[in-house]
Amino acid sequence: MAHEVETMFYVREVPWHGLGTRVEEAPDSEQALVLAGLAWAVEQRPVFVDGNEVEEYVANVRSTDGRVLGIVGRRYRVLQNREAFAFTDALLGEGVRYETAGALNGGRRVWLLARLDPTQILGDEVVPYLVFTNNHDGTAAVKAALTPVRVVCQNTLNLALQGANRIWSVRHTLSIHDRLDEAARTLGLARRYMERLDEFARHMVAQPFEDSDWQGLVEKLIPMPENPKKPDGVAVEHVFQRRQALHEALQAVDLEPFRKTKWGALQAVVDFAQHFPPIRKTETWRERRFERTIDGDPLIDKALALLT
Repeated sequence: MAHEVETMFYVREVPWHGLGTRVEEAPDSEQALVLAGLAWAVEQRPVFVDGNEVEEYVANVRSTDGRVLGIVGRRYRVLQNREAFAFTDALLGEGVRYETAGALNGGRRVWLLARLDPTQILGDEVVPYLVFTNNHDGTAAVKAALTPVRVVCQNTLNLALQGANRIWSVRHTLSIHDRLDEAARTLGLARRYMERLDEFARHMVAQPFEDSDWQGLVEKLIPMPENPKKPDGVAVEHVFQRRQALHEALQAVDLEPFRKTKWGALQAVVDFAQHFPPIRKTETWRERRFERTIDGDPLIDKALALLT
């Protein structure tokens, strides 16, 4: 496993993001943190330069091994892993169960992933997942992201739709009443997004998209190098490879019902973005792809903008 993912667990089968270690039961958040290796605290310690303390800043340090997770201002208040995810247990009474959890970037970013009840969009089974993330490097607090997964091809439908947010911040509170309120708000936002996704899919599948339209889309998504007078032979070859892979994605069997529609074209781009390996693989390319699943993929966003 690449070094970016330090620890993780998942339930029953290899998860759609392809990372993790199998367990048999879906636990509550406390058990999930233990299984995922996240049952550690963040301590704030002074920062020294040349033996002198920097009074304006402190270091967020992991209690188990002393790893520095971030340098933050003294007013920064740590949100511990247990605190960040405690409210999510209120979701378990609504058909939600935990599936995976883990740490990225040396513990700077941690997450829990919960599965909601499946639904159908255009005859396809779609399983919505909620990914909850917490950062210890000072860049963000708790965030929730809805990630619907099209089961037949394991593609995520992370689309920036107007009228429904896919990503939102989660207020951190300690009272049980506030936790229940936050859980209800989270589920409400998730349901609104799924309703909007269904509306959007029906709209897109009704719009024709011919072969010539597809060719133009591919050329805009994967353009040739900017300087045609001195083209880089390797770069041009990479463009042809990626375009060919994108064409092959459009021929997938599961897209047959949506052939020559805008919905089919968009799903081909999603498949390419999530399953075509990069030309140059780094040790952390799977982790980077998983992070794009949470935060959004620029290529999919560009295709969505061009199609709409």
